Amino acid sequence: MLGSIYALIALGYTMVYGILRIINFAHGDILMVGALTTLSAINALNSTFPHMPLLLQLGVALMIAMAVCALLAMAVERFAYRRLRNAPRLAPLISGIGVSVLLQTVAMIIWTRNPLMFPQILPMDPITVTSGSEMHPPAIVTVTGIVTVALALAVMTGLWLLVEYTRLGRGMRAVAENPRVATLMGVNPNAIITLTFAIGGVFAALAGVMMASNYGNASFSMGFLPGIKAFTAAVLGGIGNIRGAM
Repeated sequence: MLGSIYALIALGYTMVYGILRIINFAHGDILMVGALTTLSAINALNSTFPHMPLLLQLGVALMIAMAVCALLAMAVERFAYRRLRNAPRLAPLISGIGVSVLLQTVAMIIWTRNPLMFPQILPMDPITVTSGSEMHPPAIVTVTGIVTVALALAVMTGLWLLVEYTRLGRGMRAVAENPRVATLMGVNPNAIITLTFAIGGVFAALAGVMMASNYGNASFSMGFLPGIKAFTAAVLGGIGNIRGAM
């Protein structure tokens, strides 16, 4: 379950690095914005439409959070990284860390510094897989964990098909290989890079909701440590390699 969440976050790192050769250290905090935006949307839907099923509320709130995180990731690319593409590698790194601190501070102002309870939409009752013994405790899973793994695998498979077999995917691979030659072949690098950040933002929002659902809370600092772990996963898989990150 945790590996599925880290893989979704790592894909955002590895896609951006594969195209721009920079590390987007604000990516983990986009995850945090996605989780907290989902929570606010669920509360708003519950107040406006109290009879709406909780699962439908989660679906609508997740769509809203994905849109917000996609726009936020595009804004980060436009204002924090675009002018630093040809700068020394340290400059975008510092810019990303600055955006990370900014997002955490704004989130702390909006949602307070205290962890907020995230509603449990799916059952969290433990399902015993093996009986266990005195030396080996039983293996236990939950419905939320199973849905997390299945959804993550479906999304990662969709991304792989997108990159390998669509026009957008060919454009992403072309810009990653040589942006100038890609421009001569009719590819718009700015559009491809912006869409890559947007896809990473969508994945971060989904990972944030998965984390909040499994842990039962969300806070302004929830994205930092998973972001570091996912970055480690991306490096171990070969930074820039989508299948390696998965």
